[in-house]
Amino acid sequence: MIPKKLQDKLEARKVENTFRQLSKPHQLVDFASNDYLGFSLSKEIFDLTHHYLEEAFIFQNGSSGSRLLTGNHQLYTNVEDLICDTHHCQSTLIFNSGYDANLGFFSCVPQRGDVILYDELIHASIRDGVTMSHAKAYKFKHNDLDDLKHKYHFQQEKRAENSEVYIVTESVFSMDGDTPDLKAIANFCTENKLYLVVDEAHAVGVFGEKGVGLVDSLGINAAVFARLITFGKAMGCHGAAILGNPQLTEYLINFSRPFIYTTALPPHSLMTIKAAYKTLQHTHNIENLFENIDFFKEQVEEHQLKDHFIESASAIQCCIISGNERVKKIAKRLEEHGFNVKPIVSPTVPKGQERLRFCIHAYNSEDDILKVVSLLATFIE
Repeated sequence: MIPKKLQDKLEARKVENTFRQLSKPHQLVDFASNDYLGFSLSKEIFDLTHHYLEEAFIFQNGSSGSRLLTGNHQLYTNVEDLICDTHHCQSTLIFNSGYDANLGFFSCVPQRGDVILYDELIHASIRDGVTMSHAKAYKFKHNDLDDLKHKYHFQQEKRAENSEVYIVTESVFSMDGDTPDLKAIANFCTENKLYLVVDEAHAVGVFGEKGVGLVDSLGINAAVFARLITFGKAMGCHGAAILGNPQLTEYLINFSRPFIYTTALPPHSLMTIKAAYKTLQHTHNIENLFENIDFFKEQVEEHQLKDHFIESASAIQCCIISGNERVKKIAKRLEEHGFNVKPIVSPTVPKGQERLRFCIHAYNSEDDILKVVSLLATFIE
């Protein structure tokens, strides 16, 4: 048994229909995973990874320790240099996951007296990192530059001397799939000497030439203090990195506890990242992905469902279906017809904003897209 307070919280989740359970392995058509390009299933990447390891005479399963102890093998330098060259940044530091990276950055970079202004729909990993920070944090309305400016000027009047301001957003939001006006935000930050932080987890591998992401493709690298990229989504492998300048990297190495006190990624993980970047240079999967996104949106419009969907140009297409019970019921009916579409329920999203989150992939067939949208149109009536 567990303590009664914990039992009560679990029971409350069940009553509110917000109880989470791990899904079982299945053979459903995938409209749920973050594997947008199909790289996690790529035999080419699998074989290339082993080729890199054999070429370097590396036959090692684990890293044997944290990077500050025994885990900083040569492959780290190799891959971090590759990331810098690809994303046109001065320096980068690999973390074990996107959650670790956001926790590691926000828990140590903003200091006491500093101010963090973050988009209200920012990812939970950033919120958790901000909670651990000693800085004061305030949210602004989603993708609303005017509200950001208003919050900044209001805080400016109360700011302590020598305090810094961090502006935090995502280039593609994980629960809505939409994108802010990054150029306008970057200009605002440059004009006011603010530190802009952009989470590119759902943009890297998808947007920009060869999947470099939106920050790079928009040419705003110089205006961005720190970028988070992850490898567990479109890149199909594991890990993450924080891109910035050499001084930021040095600071994270010295003060980021999720970096300092964790076992480093093993060689195989790093070589998979390298193989994924290599494959990005010649793959047609990005083009295939956007053809499928366009076809999905065409079907949504043809089936008169557009008003239910949040406008998005990304692989994340969300259909608002209010109520945990209702959205779960429709997801279950889609599952019964062979489709894996995840319901996103409150409290992950606000009450009334529950949704079906369709993740589009390069490998989805037009027939599957047509069928799943047709079923949705039937079930949503």
